[in-house]
Amino acid sequence: MASAAPALSFTRITHPAPLPVEARGKVLADPGFGKHFSDHMVTIQWSEERGWHDAVVGPLQPLSLHPAASVLHYAQEIFEGLKAYRLTDGAMALFRPQANAARFNASARRLAMPELPEDLFVAACRELVAVDRDWFPSIEGGSLYLRPFMIATEAFLGVRPAKSYSFIVIASPAGNYFKSGAPAVSIWVSQYTRAAPGGTGAAKCGGNYAASLVPQAEAMAQGHDQTVFLDAAEHRWIEELGGMNLYFVFADGTLITPPLAGTILPGITRESLLTLAREEGLTVREEKYAIDQWRADAASGKLVETFACGTAAVVTPVGRVTDPVEGEFVIGSGGPGQLTQKLRQRLVAIQRGEAADTHGWVMRLD
Repeated sequence: MASAAPALSFTRITHPAPLPVEARGKVLADPGFGKHFSDHMVTIQWSEERGWHDAVVGPLQPLSLHPAASVLHYAQEIFEGLKAYRLTDGAMALFRPQANAARFNASARRLAMPELPEDLFVAACRELVAVDRDWFPSIEGGSLYLRPFMIATEAFLGVRPAKSYSFIVIASPAGNYFKSGAPAVSIWVSQYTRAAPGGTGAAKCGGNYAASLVPQAEAMAQGHDQTVFLDAAEHRWIEELGGMNLYFVFADGTLITPPLAGTILPGITRESLLTLAREEGLTVREEKYAIDQWRADAASGKLVETFACGTAAVVTPVGRVTDPVEGEFVIGSGGPGQLTQKLRQRLVAIQRGEAADTHGWVMRLD
């Protein structure tokens, strides 16, 4: 359902009653993650007759949907997540927004939704950051998290692709993703399946995350931060966490991550870290890695680190893994490993303009 769109200009409507400066300051001092939202939002409409039209930057407000809107019944919905950063010279920047735009369209194709021109996706993000840049938190590690998403809005009851959609971008000031404060996260091995071959595992759609909520709640009830999913066929091969990709670091300088085969979300942070790891001289392999091998390699010392990554959590060390059948095992010292910390520092330094961006990943928003 690709659709070319003419260049759209954005209409700006200033919020008539933005959050007072003092109240905003209290939010930005301790934003948490995903709890607070900036004053404005971007909306762009699509219809079968007109294509993409009516690009607006306006006040953040509730959506008006017909009770028969397709998204409510047939889950035609996709989303992205990216961050705006403050560079060392005070300018704002986005990290690899074109990659998010490309992945957004890959998700759209899988969900039978219209593709959004990549330049328009990026422009929408730029517009929102420009109008709500004062929502950037000044705390250590703070960022402005952007959530672009698209929903089917046509009112009908019938199983077919909708004929009208809304693309929306909202922003949320963000601090640390994990709240435990532990030096490394602990993981619960889920008996549930996240995705199967031929399904929507590689698309960033809400249904994938809805299916992960029960296993994630189970993990937290057992005292863990996250759940790891295994493959659907053999329930042996490691795939990904509920919202992050996984990496395994070996004493011989090898880095392994599960391959993209239609069941794993192709993470942008994942791809960036693979590039940085190769630059560090590691032997990088994208190949299957089994849960029993993970346990054995951790016990023997062959495996020295495991870490997870994603836009929200950036790079997060994994210290402990618990299988409901086989019990618990610890990775390395149970805390952050040297390579995990080094890769995280390198990535964050590039994102924040503290290190040279030799790959052209950072988009300044002057």
